[in-house]
Amino acid sequence: MLQKITGAAKRSFSKLPKHAAFSMNGIESWALENKKSLKEANEKAFERVKELVEMQAELKIPVMTFYALSEKVDLNREFYDAYLDSLASFFEHLPRSKLVNENKVKVSVLGKWYHLPGKVIESIKNAIDGTKDYDSMFLNFCINYDGQEEMLDAFKIIAMQVKAGKMDPELIDKDLVKENLYSSYFIPPELIINNNRGKNTSLLLWDSVNAKVFHSKKLWQDIDGKEFNEALKWFEK
Repeated sequence: MLQKITGAAKRSFSKLPKHAAFSMNGIESWALENKKSLKEANEKAFERVKELVEMQAELKIPVMTFYALSEKVDLNREFYDAYLDSLASFFEHLPRSKLVNENKVKVSVLGKWYHLPGKVIESIKNAIDGTKDYDSMFLNFCINYDGQEEMLDAFKIIAMQVKAGKMDPELIDKDLVKENLYSSYFIPPELIINNNRGKNTSLLLWDSVNAKVFHSKKLWQDIDGKEFNEALKWFEK
């Protein structure tokens, strides 16, 4: 699979983002439009993630983030039950991945993933624990995540510090908010690939204020190395 995308990755870029982030919209729509099963659609979705992480390693992009699951979904629907199975399987294999281990990729998960079913929680924990000592590149997933909730939780933490007398309200600034976000350990994204067919995204809402947003009309399974290459060329301008 790596051979399919290195042609795009080998192009010489004058500037690359230090942090690239992706929405993963349209997985179910892709299944319907292509008359594929939910299992096939999910497998294809995570194949795309793997391909883009291969490009991350090829291009030496320090941080990549994937918005894999919104907090505002109906987890009882058939699609999401199948999706959670695929998500658990994906994370189960991550710490054993040759790509992850050879490139020392640290896996982090942002959001309230600990509220998901046990099979997902355990696989995520194993991926985090299995890569916790790596620091060459960083691979983030927003799971059971909402951008407004991330900011709200940060504000609550700061408010509790103020209430406890540990923080002077006059000292609250943007840096303090950043320190209390789920994404506190990572630089903000410089490039966001939003494939929501022109719609907005709440991906890393606080951090994305200065990011360049590349809008794609493609569904997630159709976001490949060529499309990412186009986004990188656009980012250079």
